[in-house]
Amino acid sequence: MGLMRIPPEKLGEGSPIRVEVLPTAFDVANDFARVMADKLRENNSHDRPTCFILPVGPIRQYQRFARLCRVEGISCRDLVTVNMDEYLTDDRQLIPPNHPMSFRGFMQRELFDLLDEDKTVLPENRVFPDPADLGGVARRIEEVGGVDIAFGGIGITGHIAFNERPEPGEEVDPEEFARSGTRIMHVARETVVVNCIFNGGDLEGVPRWCVTVGMKEILEAREIHFYLDWSWQAAIVRRTLHGPVTPHVPASYLQRHPRCTITMSEEVAALPGAEPK
Repeated sequence: MGLMRIPPEKLGEGSPIRVEVLPTAFDVANDFARVMADKLRENNSHDRPTCFILPVGPIRQYQRFARLCRVEGISCRDLVTVNMDEYLTDDRQLIPPNHPMSFRGFMQRELFDLLDEDKTVLPENRVFPDPADLGGVARRIEEVGGVDIAFGGIGITGHIAFNERPEPGEEVDPEEFARSGTRIMHVARETVVVNCIFNGGDLEGVPRWCVTVGMKEILEAREIHFYLDWSWQAAIVRRTLHGPVTPHVPASYLQRHPRCTITMSEEVAALPGAEPK
């Protein structure tokens, strides 16, 4: 049985990664928000700061998390959010927050502005990788005592954050890849095509450069929780869980982490090309 034919009930069997399958993408988003809220409340109760690495993709969880914080009175004043990445202009500068593809603008609209003003994430605790200070993310993580949970999703090529797989013919040392830190990257062609759906299908409007946290920052988190909610992730999740650990599937490095969970919808767990039950 090839990797692509592993049935849903066998996903994660023999893999060091814990697997959870939930009925719908909305359930996945709700779980994401709940895990964030519960960890933040736990740390707040012990007067400990919280540090999350956060993605833009998946995207449905932040409004839910903000509502949980409002309804349950959870403060984000001691929360440090480290966003995984941001797009760059062709001259390697941050795109403006009002750009339709800006992750900084997305987080402002979808999270920071939705929290109660006296409980929102402090501006100085909203950390994004910066092409002018590539060491800034690592310094901030060290200052706060490490990342509690690295959250994320998996791209169609297996990229996590914008840690893309090598281009054809490019040689990459597997251990150096695992140690890669925050850096400027060229966005892979496949990623541009997939991400243009969030830009009205405008391929030319998707920036070709980005700055991303590295594999190192993600893999050094105390816990990793990744969430998958798109049907096209059915194939890549099987390579992630059951394939070899290789730079050609960056998400496969999650197998090396002792506390990693991947939560997906039934649509993702279904056999590639098959309708979920």
